[in-house]
Amino acid sequence: MKIALGADHAGFELKNQVKQHLTQQGIDVQDFGTNTPDSVDYPDFAQRVADTVAVGGVERGVLVCGTGIGMAMSANKVPGIRAANCHTILEAELSRQHNDANILTLGARVLEPEAAFAIVDAWMKAQFEGGRHQRRVDKIHQIEQQEVKRST
Repeated sequence: MKIALGADHAGFELKNQVKQHLTQQGIDVQDFGTNTPDSVDYPDFAQRVADTVAVGGVERGVLVCGTGIGMAMSANKVPGIRAANCHTILEAELSRQHNDANILTLGARVLEPEAAFAIVDAWMKAQFEGGRHQRRVDKIHQIEQQEVKRST
């Protein structure tokens, strides 16, 4: 599996730790930065990762900022993205099983590294269940397509 990874300055350190954690498991990680702790704008990194996921350059993405909220808001503006900001293993599992989340966002200021690793691992292992959940994901896609049409 190929994963896109990105962070702003607040998530820089945790991003690097998550990258090492995933790489040690043999997962191919494409790092979109930031590569320093200098102040940057999270939407820039969210868009880079989300665009790559949306076009199929990688299967999934992980984004890290202070809370994970800004990254989720930004990534979810890209058509085809279902980013979930998760703080627990259960949220991570359900975001994949029920919502087919293709980006996980994490908060470096609210999660300890070990908790983040457990959340990432659960999210990576969980699979979309389809069935009744597919109908709901399809409705998300319909809303998205309506918004795309309005903006053109």
